[in-house]
Amino acid sequence: MKAHRIFIVVALSILLALPLSAAADTWKPTKPIKLIVPWGAGGSTDQVTRVCAGELEKPLGQTIVVVNQPGASGSIGTKNTLDAARDGYTWTSGAAKDLGTYQILGMIDTNIRDWHLFLNISLPQVVAVQASSPYKDFGDLLDAFKKNPGQIKVSSAGINSAGHSGIETIRKYTGISYKHITYDGGNPAVIAVVAGEAEVVTQLSSEETDMLKAGKLRALAVLDDNPLNIQGYGIVPPITKWIPEFKGAPIYFGIFIPKGVPSDMVQTLGKLWDSVIMKSEKLKKYAAGRGAVFAPSWGEEAQKRAFPKIQEDAWLKWDSGKAKVKPDTVGIPKP
Repeated sequence: MKAHRIFIVVALSILLALPLSAAADTWKPTKPIKLIVPWGAGGSTDQVTRVCAGELEKPLGQTIVVVNQPGASGSIGTKNTLDAARDGYTWTSGAAKDLGTYQILGMIDTNIRDWHLFLNISLPQVVAVQASSPYKDFGDLLDAFKKNPGQIKVSSAGINSAGHSGIETIRKYTGISYKHITYDGGNPAVIAVVAGEAEVVTQLSSEETDMLKAGKLRALAVLDDNPLNIQGYGIVPPITKWIPEFKGAPIYFGIFIPKGVPSDMVQTLGKLWDSVIMKSEKLKKYAAGRGAVFAPSWGEEAQKRAFPKIQEDAWLKWDSGKAKVKPDTVGIPKP
């Protein structure tokens, strides 16, 4: 009889503990969430961030206010997130490679392990020129770079942007030099080529898609070893057609939250990533129409996916003299 009473007490204890445990893993925001886009409106980060924010608002039961805070290659908005209260109500977004290289550039003393990563898509860089440009393919452009060293204007969203990484990777393999023109976002960098302020842009596929489809830009190559199919535009040839030895890693984008926020907040967002973002038809449609890869992940898997591009970009910046801190001194070994 005594053993029976003990069994009942233990069973009741377990049953009573279950809802408390479940509640402990569920974060219910009580006010709007601020989601900082550290780049200008209309760029790739802004576009995909707004898609994800819209998908998350209903299950969270709160408004997600997207705020653009461009400047200093994304470091201003990112640092504002890092400096905010660690209560789970301030997030940022962008390319994971940026978080991993701010430290070696001397911009922000942070590394990728200081952040919870919630990735959504990966994007390639595309070399594009104005539709009326005399450069009909990447071979024509490469010849022009070599004949006019330091003269051809290449636009990008700044020194830590995907566009700058793209042209620097081309420089690494070919030895070209160019004139760098920077803007506060990928969209303005693309528009600069359409307007004739620059001759070449190497920003992300998603930022160039609208102008490609409108016939304002011509895509010469995608920085990959496979061709890129952009719905409504066509096939963009791989840069390996002209640079066979070219190797690159995917650039992953997502929403980032500094470590130190409540653990239940992280777990709740992780569960929503699994149940909402990984099944999002809106995000899939966005990716298909923008030459992107639908690739949601979070936690340790996201860290593993993001790191190869961080390695590549960090050492590219060090070898080109752009970095102030040697990557392997802050945990980024040479790839």
